[in-house]
Amino acid sequence: MQEYLKIPKDRIAVLIGKNGETRKELQKLTKTKIEIDSKTGEVDVQGEEPIDFYISLNIIKAIARGFSPEHAFLLKDENFFLEIIELKEILGKNEKLIQQKKGRVIGKKGKTRKEIEEKTDTFISVYGNTVSIIGKQEDIQKAKKVIEMLLEGASHSTAESFLFEREKEFEL
Repeated sequence: MQEYLKIPKDRIAVLIGKNGETRKELQKLTKTKIEIDSKTGEVDVQGEEPIDFYISLNIIKAIARGFSPEHAFLLKDENFFLEIIELKEILGKNEKLIQQKKGRVIGKKGKTRKEIEEKTDTFISVYGNTVSIIGKQEDIQKAKKVIEMLLEGASHSTAESFLFEREKEFEL
């Protein structure tokens, strides 16, 4: 199996890692061969085993969407998934609106994003025109719901109430 991905140029160094460590670790973990063109951001992934190949692609996508390798490598666990919310699909191509809505998801000094992460046991990256989530499937769904509420204009207090209610449900 082989697939070509293109990642943002500012994420190439993160994917390669210091002295190539991240790429080496990913290749070893997934039994794949990963070639990176550091000028164009093109990544060539080759592998034999479908599951390992899929895991490798997901980890690369997660790093490309702004996650640290540490968080991206959580995807090697079969219970963890990556969800990418394309803001242009939801909000259209208005860059000013996209920036405004990204700010709502992040919150002042990252407070909103951090709160969503803590209450849903997920990791969230707001990068480019995407909001991405790493976590277990049911946790991703909770985080995605709150993020969608914020993108649709719900107040932070409404989103916070939703999170609080969800948290109480799981304590019972």
